[in-house]
Amino acid sequence: MTTSLSSVQLFFLYDSHCPWSFAATPLVNKIHQAYPQITLHLWHSAFFSSLNETETRLEEQEICDVEQLANIRFSSLYRTTLKQNRDSTLTANLMTWAQLKAPNLALDLLNTIQEAHFTQGNSLENQDDFTKIIAELKLSPPAKVFKSDKLSKDTQELIQEVFALQEIIETQAIPALLLAIDDELILLNHNFYLTQPEAIVEAVQLELEKHHLNSTTK
Repeated sequence: MTTSLSSVQLFFLYDSHCPWSFAATPLVNKIHQAYPQITLHLWHSAFFSSLNETETRLEEQEICDVEQLANIRFSSLYRTTLKQNRDSTLTANLMTWAQLKAPNLALDLLNTIQEAHFTQGNSLENQDDFTKIIAELKLSPPAKVFKSDKLSKDTQELIQEVFALQEIIETQAIPALLLAIDDELILLNHNFYLTQPEAIVEAVQLELEKHHLNSTTK
């Protein structure tokens, strides 16, 4: 059976406040730039949501590990926030809304949000924290997105989809990058490409070629 490239899907399971997700996002950017025909699903897991009642602080050692393995540097502004609990509730709501209502801007939004958090030290826990981001991308999310005491209905439903996908791949670890071709789900090991994001494009190309697909397929 012949599959068109437009039917291929890429899933990125992440949390906006997860430093490993921040390190993996450049891989998503590279794949999307190389294969804009592939349908991109940015699924926020809300792992760092305060509503999960789990520890949401990060240790300095973990940040150092990310820096070493991904060859990146976190800003001093971000480092000052490490002793604080982080809350990705509003970002999960906003990213889910964007994925559903403005998918063409969702990746730009994620990159802008991560820049604000990991470079500028913006906690992204209040509606005012998003004012500049929303204005920059000319977005108009509804008020329900910014209710910090609850995950939106859409976000809750999406998280159930995340759980279902994690059961299939038998890991709850984030981030996770998955390529779906026909009925096959392929886990892309992002750890191999953190220092060379462009190399993951070659890995995707190999998977596409196995299914007789290439970048010129319509």
